[in-house]
Amino acid sequence: MSNSVSVDGYLHIEGFEKFDFEAFNKRKVRAGMRKVGALVTGRAQMNLALGGGQAGYPESRTGATIDSISYKVSRSGFLVRIAPTKTESMEEFYPAYLHYGVRLGSRPRALAPGKGRGKSNRRASGQRQALVAARQGNGWRITPRDNYMTDALADTKADVQRILRQTFADALLN
Repeated sequence: MSNSVSVDGYLHIEGFEKFDFEAFNKRKVRAGMRKVGALVTGRAQMNLALGGGQAGYPESRTGATIDSISYKVSRSGFLVRIAPTKTESMEEFYPAYLHYGVRLGSRPRALAPGKGRGKSNRRASGQRQALVAARQGNGWRITPRDNYMTDALADTKADVQRILRQTFADALLN
């Protein structure tokens, strides 16, 4: 598996910038994008299923997160988006909680009426910063997990580039 330090969820294929969209057979481009979407989706599902609990990936208990990973080709056909989506089996979209994590303690809210200073009911100077610092020191309720989607794209980057180069070359109208 690749390193999850940076967020590299975007891949650009060089060499076709000088052409308009109309210069390509969109049916062939969409077919290539579906092929790439299936490849990266399968890799992301495999990363999650086999790496669960290890390598910083979330553990798969019910398989709902694995089943939620899907791809969608854009209307124009020149973009494919691969991501977990909220399914009916999820009460909340928890892949976001798994990736970003959840801190212990609640964030500072507005003061109750009459608890602050003055007519505007404001906190004392430095009190909010102290609350934020105390929350930061509490630690994680749910620790952030590695981005298995970015790792899947990084792992299949060479295959994706090869497939898309061939697709764009074949789809170029004469």
